[in-house]
Amino acid sequence: MVPNRRETLLDAAVRVLGEGGMRALTHRAVDAEAGVPAGSATNYFATREALLEAIVDRVSTLELLHFEELARTVCPTTPLELARVVAAAARDAAGVHRHLTLARYAFLVESAHNPAIRRQVAETGSRVGAWFAAWMRLVGSHDPEHLHLVGDVITGMLLHQLAMPDPAFDPTDRIVALLEALLGRTGAPQTETSSS
Repeated sequence: MVPNRRETLLDAAVRVLGEGGMRALTHRAVDAEAGVPAGSATNYFATREALLEAIVDRVSTLELLHFEELARTVCPTTPLELARVVAAAARDAAGVHRHLTLARYAFLVESAHNPAIRRQVAETGSRVGAWFAAWMRLVGSHDPEHLHLVGDVITGMLLHQLAMPDPAFDPTDRIVALLEALLGRTGAPQTETSSS
């Protein structure tokens, strides 16, 4: 499907934000990146706030499309299988989708000072969260905190990789260790045994 002019501008805006950070995000920079006449971005997004809100939606839409594409090909049923899927997604997020992930981190930081963006990030993030929660249940998790813990660890790993890229980045072993610590090797929740 050929993107329309609005999507072309938003994809350019995502690249500008991802490659240059929040300070680089201007209507003029978006026009230049998209290769369109000056003033085009302003015609669609009258203010910088409107542009940023549209970027949040676009990033979330693209991330969801990538996640759905992945979900069509896999159905993890053990912590090891889930760890491999998550690690592959993390490598893509830090590699082929690096500018998209950097854009997400940029507006996450912005959301600390912008309540409207913060609400928007929370709403859009819940879409992928619902998919991942289903996968966590499939591998044996019955504790909602597991989802948040795994998500926070992956977020930290990605942030570190984006800030200080390692060409050999592969978080598989660390994610396996985390999931097996939470769920055991088979996916059954671990319980403490007491000695009599």
